[in-house]
Order: sequence, then structure tokens, then C-alpha cells
Amino acid sequence: MLHLQRRHLLLGALAVPVVARAQSADAFPQRQIRVVIPFPAGGAADILTRTLMDQLRPVWQQNVVVENLPGAGGNIGAQAMARAEPDGHTIFASPPGPLVINRFLYRQLPFDPTCFVPITVMAKVPNLIVAGPRLAARNVAELVAEARRRPGEITFASQGNGSTSHLTGAMFEALTGTRLVHVPYRGEAPALVDVVAGQVDVMFGNLTAALPQYQGGRLRILAVTEAQRASVIPEVPTAAEAGIADFISAAWFALAAPPGTPAAIAARISAQAAQALRAPALVARYRELGAEPVGQPPEATAAFFAEEATRWSGVIRSANVTLD
Repeated sequence: MLHLQRRHLLLGALAVPVVARAQSADAFPQRQIRVVIPFPAGGAADILTRTLMDQLRPVWQQNVVVENLPGAGGNIGAQAMARAEPDGHTIFASPPGPLVINRFLYRQLPFDPTCFVPITVMAKVPNLIVAGPRLAARNVAELVAEARRRPGEITFASQGNGSTSHLTGAMFEALTGTRLVHVPYRGEAPALVDVVAGQVDVMFGNLTAALPQYQGGRLRILAVTEAQRASVIPEVPTAAEAGIADFISAAWFALAAPPGTPAAIAARISAQAAQALRAPALVARYRELGAEPVGQPPEATAAFFAEEATRWSGVIRSANVTLD
């Protein structure tokens, strides 16, 4: 009998952490939510995240503070995220770089991206070939011809070293046999400012950030780097239609939690985000921006991260891109 009593006490003790975790997930959130974006305000990551948080504030009934921590290709924000309390009250909102790409680019990182806890993918956005006013080329064929005629002279802006826009530019060079000059920025918004001002010739950016400038007539979009044309700009051809086969590149933006965040909390945030991403007002707003809302559970998000890591690591190897 004494043996059975001890066994029951032991099983009860082991069950306490499970119950505590379940209760903490059910009670989430209990205080202010901090959302870290590792790029500056004004870019696609910033716009899409803030739009989603506007939907989640009334659900959470807590204040939500969105903080931009740019620098080092997203690594500064990611490092801060890796040190955050793993209780769900700090959330990482990021494009692919810090989550799946940077570990193949940098010799050493101050955080382990594989330890972040996946939550969901907010949206996917087509990438573009964008031209500024000083570029003489009016279409992709003319851009390729001019780049071949003037190797190492045409400049292209990116969101930063190792970003998808940087790697998309490297893909362009490999597929067209051209050599451009890479000009990295600390985020998409400042890069677009210099493209519009004519300080840089082209950019391989994403549709969400570039769309207002295109609609305002301040820059040209030469092609969409997707298999299909973007519904919001149906007049713009795909890269394949413009003459570059197999040039496929899309950006995406995901939510993740600090290492050690309980799976139950990540699942709760994911479900709440997925519901918000189905709200008609948010869907309409995302599609106005050229973004397609996603929303998926943590398990599917983890599988997607693994697939993207494989894809982008292949691009990095073939383009021989390395960063210190």
C-alpha cells in the first residue's frame, strides 16, 4: 500500500508541469505583447505585421508594442529575440533571412535560428524586378542587354546582405550571365527611397513595399518573379514571360517565438493568428498590398522553414555568397 501511495504521489508530481503549461496557454496573454521586427519601419515585414497586430489586439485584450530592431541582415533583432523570455509575450515577425537563410551565409551567428519556435506564416509576397528613373532599360530584355554591355556598372539595391532581395539579385546574375553591383541597405524602405531617387538602378524587392511607389508612377516594375502574374498588377509580365526561365523568387513573413517557448502557447498564438488572417478586412488589405495571407499551424510552419532552408542554401552555394 505504501508503495502504491508513493507511486501515486510521484505521478501527481510529474503531472503538475503539464497542467501548469496547459493553464498558462489557456490564460495567454497575461500582459503586454512585444513584437520584434528585425528590419526598419515602412518595409513589407513592418506593414504586414502591424496590419495583423491590429486584428489581434482586441482578441488578446492587451497592449501590443511593435518594435523595429534592424541591422546585420536581421541578426540584431534575432539575437534580441533569442534572449527574450520564452512565455509567448515576445514574438518575432520576420522574413526568411534570420529564420532560415543567415545560418548559411554567416560564419558565426550570435543565436541559433533552429531553436526558434515556429508559430505561423503570415503571408507570401511575389518578388519583383524594379527599375528606378535613371535606368535606360524599359523592360527585362533591355536590362539584360545593358547589363551585359556594361558589366559591373549597373547597381542593384537590396534589403541587406543575405536578404531574399540580395539573393534574388544573385539569381538574376547567374541566370542571365550578368554582373551587377550590389548595394545593401538596412531594410527595404530606405533601399526603395534611393531607387526612386535614382541613386541606384534596380532592386529585386517585394511587391508589398514597391506597390505604392509603382502606383504613384515613381518607379517601374519590369517583371514579377513568380510563375503567375500578380493579380494586383496584371499588366506586369512574369520573369519567364519576359525571357528569364526558371527565375522564381517569393518573399514570406512569419511569426516565431523565443527558444523554449511551450508548444501549447505557440499553438494558441498560431490559431489566433490564423483566425485573424481569415478576417475579410485583413484579407482585403493584404491583397491590396500584393500579399496572400497564409496562416498555418506550427508543425506545418516548421516543415515550411525546413523546405525554404534547403532551397535558399542551394541558391547561396550556387551563387557563392558568403558574409562575415
